[in-house]
Amino acid sequence: MAPRYQGEVDHASELSALSIRPDIPICQTDLPLDRYQEEFRPYAEEYLALPDRLPITVLPWMDRYIEPALDHFGDQLMLLAHYYMGGEIVKLVERYGGKVADSYALALQTRAHPETRIFVESAVHFMAESIAILAGPEQEVYITNPRSGCTLEMMAKDYMIEPVFDALEERYGDALMVIAYMNTSGRIKALAGRTGGAVCTSSNAHILLQWARSQNKKILFVPDQHLGENAAAKVGISPDQQFIWPGPKTEPNLGWNNLGSQRQAACDQADLILWGGFCGVHTVFRPEHVTYWQERGRRVLVHPECPKAVVDAADGAGSTAYLWREVALAKPGEQLAIATEGHFVRNAREQAALRNVDVVHMADIPEPEHRAMGCGCATMSRNDPPHLVAILDLLRKGEAPTMNRVYPGDAVNERTGWCERLSDEDQRDLVVHARVAMENMIRVTEAA
Repeated sequence: MAPRYQGEVDHASELSALSIRPDIPICQTDLPLDRYQEEFRPYAEEYLALPDRLPITVLPWMDRYIEPALDHFGDQLMLLAHYYMGGEIVKLVERYGGKVADSYALALQTRAHPETRIFVESAVHFMAESIAILAGPEQEVYITNPRSGCTLEMMAKDYMIEPVFDALEERYGDALMVIAYMNTSGRIKALAGRTGGAVCTSSNAHILLQWARSQNKKILFVPDQHLGENAAAKVGISPDQQFIWPGPKTEPNLGWNNLGSQRQAACDQADLILWGGFCGVHTVFRPEHVTYWQERGRRVLVHPECPKAVVDAADGAGSTAYLWREVALAKPGEQLAIATEGHFVRNAREQAALRNVDVVHMADIPEPEHRAMGCGCATMSRNDPPHLVAILDLLRKGEAPTMNRVYPGDAVNERTGWCERLSDEDQRDLVVHARVAMENMIRVTEAA
């Protein structure tokens, strides 16, 4: 079955077709020159030629490009970054007057700042697209690196979800409602909106599940199985009321007719159908990691994308905003272990140390039987100083590449940078439905 939204593939914006090599570090370190799009390469060449990466060297080079751009746009431009960005980018975005927040707060920036015309985001594509969905007609959204994707979003592309949804809708009709995690494309958010459903974040997933249940809906929760299980436990949806639809990593292209009678019956009986997706960063954590640090006197805080057994064992669980707040409120001398993306923990550890609070990454256990794995989001880390410098300077010159402009419905190949962009009519249609889902999230969350 053809996807609901189809666009033209922009082959002119193709990057190098080389795959990301395993030996490229995931931290904020230098990328090979062929990982930059053509318009960005002169800036990358200058950056790579700098004698060192010390602030005394890098900042004057960045200032030479960024300060004229900021002066040129003034209040018309806003820089944004997510907590998961490496400390270098977070600090740089803040240094140049930008905002750092979680995905929920980032999505609301166009509403909070209607006077701002251009938003430049250093994070992943679904976050920039969420901002674009809520943007006004005169507002533009750009991403520093369009190839910066999300493994969760990659496991729930529209061509994966829509055939399953169509089969479920045919079977359950209007009783079916989609709740789409923020870590999905605009095409999936629009699917949620068409069912009267909502977007959710890690902080409000349980609130949206409870809202859907109050309407006696059968819920399809996409794409994070673990967040869904953890949210379900909060609102009293027992495991026997849940059905996990195997995701693309376990049974790709699975259709209803291939499900088998036993699983079909289980799906029919379920109140909550969980798409079998997961975040590679958060599934490295194990209950024994929790126990290790608790036995050594640390309070363990985890993200709800972790497996439910990890969340159940921890002392607290919540979104990145929750984790950051807990670090900020910790008392001097307190010891914390945090289970989430590695760059976030590194940033938190550095800030906490200023107040004599000790923070460790939960998986970094200094024992031979445990393999240290302070995992960072590899795709988030594709944003670096040359990307930020280049997009701002090119915007100032009026030469920003079209592939860096983010429109609702854009489908980007994270490996090559190819972009499938919808027609204006299909974009408008998608925005109508995606906004329903976003607005439902905002309305229900604020009411709660």
